Amino acid sequence: MTGSSRRPTPARMIALCAAVAALAATAPTQAAASPQDAVRDRPAEDEVIYFLLPDRFANGDPANDRGGLEGDRLRTGYDPTDPGFYHGGDLRGLTDRLDYLQGLGVTALWIAPPFVNKTVQGPPGQESAAYHGYWITDFTRIDPHFGTNDDFRALVEAAHARGIKVYLDIVINHTADVIRYRECPANDCGYRWKGDYPYQRRGGLDGEPINPGFSGAPGSDFSTLVRPDYAYTPYVPAGEETVKVPAWLNDVGLYHNRGNSAWYSEARMDGDFAGLDDLFTEHPRVIQGFIDVYGGWIDDYGIDGFRIDTARHVNPEFWQAFVPAILERARAKGIPSFHIFGETYDFQSGTAAMHTVVDGLPTVLDFAYQRVVQNMVTGVQHPDAMGYLLMEDAIYAGGVATARKLPTFTGNHDMGRIGHLILTAKPDISDAELLDRSALAHALVLLGRGVPVIYYGDEQGFTGDGDDRRSRQDMFETRVPSYADDRRVGRASGPFDTGADMYRRIAEMTRVRAADRRLRHGRVAVRVADQESGILALSRLDDDGETLVVFNTSTETRDVNVPVETGSLEWRALLGQCPARAAAPGAVSVSVPALGYLVCVSEG
Repeated sequence: MTGSSRRPTPARMIALCAAVAALAATAPTQAAASPQDAVRDRPAEDEVIYFLLPDRFANGDPANDRGGLEGDRLRTGYDPTDPGFYHGGDLRGLTDRLDYLQGLGVTALWIAPPFVNKTVQGPPGQESAAYHGYWITDFTRIDPHFGTNDDFRALVEAAHARGIKVYLDIVINHTADVIRYRECPANDCGYRWKGDYPYQRRGGLDGEPINPGFSGAPGSDFSTLVRPDYAYTPYVPAGEETVKVPAWLNDVGLYHNRGNSAWYSEARMDGDFAGLDDLFTEHPRVIQGFIDVYGGWIDDYGIDGFRIDTARHVNPEFWQAFVPAILERARAKGIPSFHIFGETYDFQSGTAAMHTVVDGLPTVLDFAYQRVVQNMVTGVQHPDAMGYLLMEDAIYAGGVATARKLPTFTGNHDMGRIGHLILTAKPDISDAELLDRSALAHALVLLGRGVPVIYYGDEQGFTGDGDDRRSRQDMFETRVPSYADDRRVGRASGPFDTGADMYRRIAEMTRVRAADRRLRHGRVAVRVADQESGILALSRLDDDGETLVVFNTSTETRDVNVPVETGSLEWRALLGQCPARAAAPGAVSVSVPALGYLVCVSEG
C-alpha cells in the first residue's frame, strides 16, 4: 500500500510544501498576495473542478450521522446499507481530505447542496432520504447530517488556504415536497394546463372568477394574485406550516401549484419536479428572496461560485435578474471571477447556448461535450464528432471565450460514471482496455476545451451499476453490497489511495494542464478529426506559441502528420513522446499509442 512506502506520498509532499510556503509567507520581504486573494483573482478557465456529494465522501464526525434525530431510518434518514439513505459523510470529513484532493490537482470543489433538507420523502414502502441535498427546506443553514455553518466556514477557509475554490450547488426551481393538493390524497396530481385551468378561474374554465386581471406572465402585476387555487387547492400539512426558511417560502401563493410536471411545453417550467414544490419564479418576491438568500452565502462565507440545479426549468426572466445581482454581490465581496454554471441537461450544443443567449447564464455544464466524449471512447462516434462540436463554440453568448469556460465532464451523479458507460457498451472489455478508455475519456476533458470536472471516485476507479443512486458510491469503506461488488477501473488498494491507477493518471493530466497556460486559455484549432476510430488533434494557440494535443481512439498505434503553424518548428514533450523538430514548416509527425494521448509544446 502507498502509506507503507518509504517514498513520501503526494499528501506528505503537499503538506511539506505547504509548510515551506507558510514559513516563506512570514518573511518581511514577502510581497505576494494572500492565498485567498490569489484564489479570488484566478479566472474560471484555470480551474480543475471536483464534484462530490458530502454524504458519500468522508465521515469526519460520526456523532452527526443521524442529523441529531432519533428513531429508525425513516426518522433519521440514516442507513449506511441502503443506497437511498444517508451514509455518514460530512463537511469535517471533506476538510480532512483536502490534501488528497490537492494532490490530485483539484483547484475547485463543487459541493452538492449542503443545506437543511426534508430528511425522508416518498410514499409508504418507497421512502428515501435526502442524502443528495436536493430537497431543501432551510436555505440558510447546513444540514445537521453534514455538520454546522461553522464547519462550512472552516472548510472554505481551509480550502482557500490551499488555493482551492468552493462552489455551492444551489437549487431555485423547487423546494422539498411539502405542499399538498386536496384533490389528490395520494399526492399524485398530474399537471393541469393553463388553457384548461387559467389563473382567473377557480378549478377550471367554469369555476368562479378569481385573481382579476392576473396573467402569470413575468413582469405582470402579482398583487392581483390573491388565490392560489386556480388549478388545485394547495395546503401545507399540519406541523409543516413553518418548516421552510426563510419564512416567505411557506406562502403557498409563491408556487405554481399545477401538479407534477409532464416534462414538456409549459409543464417543463411550471410543473412540480417529481413532486417537489415548484416555485413561482416569475414572482418579484421569489426573485428578490433568492438574491438575498444566496447572496448571503457569498457575503458570509466568501464562496467562489454556484452550480445551478435544474436551471432549464426556470423562466429566463428570473436569470436575467438573478445573475447580474449575484455577480455584483460577488464583486462587492472582492470576488471578481465568481463562476456560475447552470445545469441544462440537453445534449445539443444549440440548446445549451440558448441558455447563455436568452437566459443570460454566464456558462452551462457542457452535456454535448460529455456525450461526444462518451461516444468517442465507446466507439459509437469518431473524432470528427468532436471536430463538428467545437466548430459550434461561437454560438454561445460571448462566443469562443465563453465556450472555454464551460465545465466539461465524463459522467455524473445523474447519468452514471464513465466506467459504467464504457462497460455497458463493451461488457467483455479487458481490465487493461477499460483503464485505457477511462483514462482517454478523462484526457479529453482535462486536456481538451473547457473547464474539467472530475466526478468524485472516478480517480479511485469507481464504475457503479447505472445512474442516480447506483453511481453515488461511498469513498470510505462501504456497507452497500451493490457498491462493494463493483468492477473497478485499474488498481486501487483501498479508500483514498493516492497510488490508484486512475488517481495517478488524472494527477499527471492536471499537472500538465496547470503547466501550460494555452491548455486553459488558448484558441482552439481542430487539426485532424478522423471519421473512423483514430486521431483527434487540437492546437491551442496564443501569441507566444502553440500547444498540440493529440488523442487516439483506435486500439492500434497511429502515426500521423499533423498540420501546425508554420512558425512552430521546435517542439518539446509535455506528455508522451514528441519530436524535437517539425517534419517541415507547417507539419509535425507524431506517433500516438493505442487509446493514448500526448501533449507537445512549441514556443515558436
